[in-house]
Amino acid sequence: MPGARDPEYVAARRALLDALEALTAHRDALILVGAQAIYLWTGEADLAVAPYTTDADLAIDPSALPPEPHLAEAMQGAGFAAGVQPGIWIAAGDVQVDLLVPESLGGGGRRGARLGPHGSQTARKARGLEAALVDNAHLTIEAFEDGDQRTFDLKVAGPAALLVAKLHKLGERSDVAPDRLQDKDALDVLRLLRATDTIELAEATRSLLADRRSADATEVALTYMVELFGTPDAPGSRMAAQAASPLEDEGTIAASVATLADDLRVELGV
Repeated sequence: MPGARDPEYVAARRALLDALEALTAHRDALILVGAQAIYLWTGEADLAVAPYTTDADLAIDPSALPPEPHLAEAMQGAGFAAGVQPGIWIAAGDVQVDLLVPESLGGGGRRGARLGPHGSQTARKARGLEAALVDNAHLTIEAFEDGDQRTFDLKVAGPAALLVAKLHKLGERSDVAPDRLQDKDALDVLRLLRATDTIELAEATRSLLADRRSADATEVALTYMVELFGTPDAPGSRMAAQAASPLEDEGTIAASVATLADDLRVELGV
């Protein structure tokens, strides 16, 4: 139903496909994360609020990244312009594509990821993406526009990894930059919890806790989950409710996300 999607979401998918086309030589090192990955798993997730995003996020596994061609040259050659901050690439129509590296693999420095011959401005470090290295699956990425026949087979972070990353985003911003919090991110947590069987989600989360690459990030994420979604009155639960209003009842949404988060907590025994 391409015609039913928000034009900005359609543009974000187009920009993602442009980036994947530009980075063909690096595809084995790429993992789709962020909202576009979430919606591939969740669809509508029984919510009246349609899936919506204005950007695209690609995580990079440095261990699988070839030295050439240089990422920046490939992106610029496809018409992307480098943003002010490391890892931000701007496509036509001001659509943003972010190239991200799990913080634990990004080397020294504050924001830019150290990627050897690719430099330190091409991608930026992000906490919580370590889980995407462990929990991912190949899915087909398609265009939303009738005239665009491009499709790509790409690793997409799984629901557990996406939950870890989203909880880090919410938790870190609530700690140091509450003005940057977005209600939509909390609603995406509900989408993941609703669309994924709790037992299956717990099993995947246990795998993340058992893997040295993702264990620390996952432990922190679960702490954030309890803090943000532990009760219907918790900050994340209220944010999800506000994001769904007025199409959904705020009390119902807040209770739903808190209940599902607690179900996962109990299943994990944390």
